[in-house]
Amino acid sequence: MVTFSHIPSSRPAPFVEFKGELDLPCSPREQEMVGDSAAMKRLRLQVRRIGPHFRSVLVHGESGAGKETVARALHRTSSGTDGPFVVSAEGNRIDSLMKIARQGTLFFHEIGEMPLVTQDEFLKILRWHEWAREGTAAPQTGWPRIIAATRRDLRALAAAGGFRQELYQRLAMVQIGVAPLRERREDVPALAAHFLARFAREQRKSIATIAEDAMGRLQSHGWPGNVRELEDVVREAVSRCRGSVIEARELPEFAMSLAADRNAIPGGGQKTARLQDVVEQHVLEVLRRCAGNKLRAAELLGISRSTLYRMLGACSAGGAGTRSYTGE
Repeated sequence: MVTFSHIPSSRPAPFVEFKGELDLPCSPREQEMVGDSAAMKRLRLQVRRIGPHFRSVLVHGESGAGKETVARALHRTSSGTDGPFVVSAEGNRIDSLMKIARQGTLFFHEIGEMPLVTQDEFLKILRWHEWAREGTAAPQTGWPRIIAATRRDLRALAAAGGFRQELYQRLAMVQIGVAPLRERREDVPALAAHFLARFAREQRKSIATIAEDAMGRLQSHGWPGNVRELEDVVREAVSRCRGSVIEARELPEFAMSLAADRNAIPGGGQKTARLQDVVEQHVLEVLRRCAGNKLRAAELLGISRSTLYRMLGACSAGGAGTRSYTGE
């Protein structure tokens, strides 16, 4: 992935407002939607059927479940696969994004967090394109395909006035749901092996496999952070591993398990912690595992980045140490 500052100078100057990302080619294995569960087979079939023909798609699922992976797969199977895959970032102007993504795909991550004023801008552009396509103005060439992802119930959000009803209706004509990892645990071994191969290669380690007891622990975990959490766990396990097999002792402690152990109910010999303390400990543990990357931590926690900043501010005010995790 590269930021716009690394795009060749052949791109037109008006595109400099872009602060998101463009897709760069990666290996077929890294592009793959991994897993042989019934849910993944249905998902791949949906992508094959929808990919060549879609103009807009709404991909919904929990945070970390793999919505962007599905979006990239749709892009690769579309007629615009030779065009760019553009990932929107907070603060982008919609009109600039549309220009950058011409003849490609424009991906909106967590569109449910988009401010209403930006939604209005988006709607204005969509209406103009529809008007132009009907022949009342010169049609715009190279209009990008649009994929929006959300972990929220956009229908309920629109009904409550938190999302523009018209925008929801335009985006939701074609929908794809991504199942959480806990509902397809049979995919854990294949996903873990996939991440192991990638991180072992990146870290230049000769790690062949994951021990049976370690794999058993991975399969028994609830994965509240879904595939992204598993990815982070395997990355850390690879960095800890000193041999050719990842053992159970080399797996990082799961944040949810730690919280449960530290805050057992009365009668278990441990003091019951305040809910606020449990939440703060969990937030800091996730941030630590993300090496201080707040955007990634927010995605793993299933919250917006602004919410994470507020929570970290509360941690600091309450005396919890955040400096070692945030680098600030």
